Amino acid sequence: MATVTDQITKNSDICGGEACIRGHRIPVWVLVNYRRLGGSAADILHAYPTLTGDDLNNAWEYAAAHAEEIDHAIQENEGGAENWTE
Repeated sequence: MATVTDQITKNSDICGGEACIRGHRIPVWVLVNYRRLGGSAADILHAYPTLTGDDLNNAWEYAAAHAEEIDHAIQENEGGAENWTE
């Protein structure tokens, strides 16, 4: 497993290699997008009860340092109908 930080990891066998919260299959981009869509930290922690406030802080720190990667992942995964091909 390739460790990005102590708390954020990337593993090609988990979530397609996306940056995830260590020990969870929750990609950082999912949390960032949730927040961009208006979810508060409390909302996110309620939706993902296995996460902690520290996990969110680590996600925000990672996202700030890797903004282009996170933006790209959000666009790829949540870009809407314009990304669909038949």
